[in-house]
Amino acid sequence: MTMERYKTTWYQFTEHPEADSCWSLSVGPDGRIYAASCAEGEPGGIVKLVRYNAPEDKLDYLFDLDEMVDDPRDSGRATQCKIHYSFAPSMHDGIMYMATHLSGPPIDLPAYSPWRFWHDEERCFRGAALLAFDTKTDQVAWWDTLIPREGCRCLLLDEERGLLYALSYPRDHFIIYDLETRQRRDLGRIGSINAQTLFLDSRHRVWTTSDYGHLVRYDPAHGRLEWSPYRLPHDPQVHNGWHSVFYDVAAAPDRSCVYASTWISPPWLMRIYPEEGEWGRVEDLGPATQKRDPTLPHSMFLDHCGGLVFAGDGKLYYGAARWRDPEYNPLGPEHKEREGVIWRLDPDTLEREEVAVLERPDEFAQYVSRGAVDAAGDLYFAHVGPKPVGIFKVWMPAERKRKDAHLPIRIWG
Repeated sequence: MTMERYKTTWYQFTEHPEADSCWSLSVGPDGRIYAASCAEGEPGGIVKLVRYNAPEDKLDYLFDLDEMVDDPRDSGRATQCKIHYSFAPSMHDGIMYMATHLSGPPIDLPAYSPWRFWHDEERCFRGAALLAFDTKTDQVAWWDTLIPREGCRCLLLDEERGLLYALSYPRDHFIIYDLETRQRRDLGRIGSINAQTLFLDSRHRVWTTSDYGHLVRYDPAHGRLEWSPYRLPHDPQVHNGWHSVFYDVAAAPDRSCVYASTWISPPWLMRIYPEEGEWGRVEDLGPATQKRDPTLPHSMFLDHCGGLVFAGDGKLYYGAARWRDPEYNPLGPEHKEREGVIWRLDPDTLEREEVAVLERPDEFAQYVSRGAVDAAGDLYFAHVGPKPVGIFKVWMPAERKRKDAHLPIRIWG
């Protein structure tokens, strides 16, 4: 049987040559694709908001975020350098919410430590900027400081109740922000390792994970954080669950369950039915990447899975790294040492098929941070690697598309 292979196109952030990461990529309420062109390793680096222009098949650079929130890159403080898993689209008013994260050093320093500069008013990060971008007018409607001194690791919108939820870094606090009153509430610390996403269930409960891979849940009916006694699936040959936090989560089209990948080597896939039982039902779907020697350390940047997204055909797509390994994956000389593979998972059979390989002409492309589908049904994947980075488009076959393929829309980063 001939393997199906989809066409892919690479779009580099050529107008932002300092861009060293694209952590956030999302479809907007307008059905178009938005990406964060981040410069977190560059002194004075900032993030630019980018949108894919489908009619012209190119990227449009919408604005420099530091200018929109009055926090100049040359202020001497840590900069508004990135949007980190923190796009949240609002369908009823066309607003795309976004929040910033820290790590970019001041313009005159080589690096930034949030702990070292916490009490330094001239150097410390001003705080995660929350920005409301009106996709109908292409104007910034308003902005606020979401979390003083800290970055926003990930963001979620409960549109029905007008609430944003966030995890802060470095303290890993759970934050609730009321969009009507513009007031925040801090429910305290979860742990030392941030999960990389939150998700919402039909009962308006917000779910994430703790350091050791336990589900953590905020139930508005109880008004507090709750911890599951059970650990999520992981490889017991490699670790005991520590650092097995959510990396990416995608909701099934019928919203009955979510599919998740974890942020530890080796990354693991699972399916979670949050409405079943006291702590939901968790199905172990096994490792996301290739076999490897469990006695040898592997970087999370090499052994990685992300970009979970459901397409118009009702199948789950995601990016997983593949690399040359003498025993388990002897890639031939025609292959690069490592590459990013796009897989299709059938929710009914759990069968996985390789459908595309992400090809960056000049560098490796094994690290996918986020994925999205536009209104036309094509897929997009964000890339992290040598600068300037960019995004990939995977052109879906006509028979696998449908109108408004982005709906129901993903509401978390």
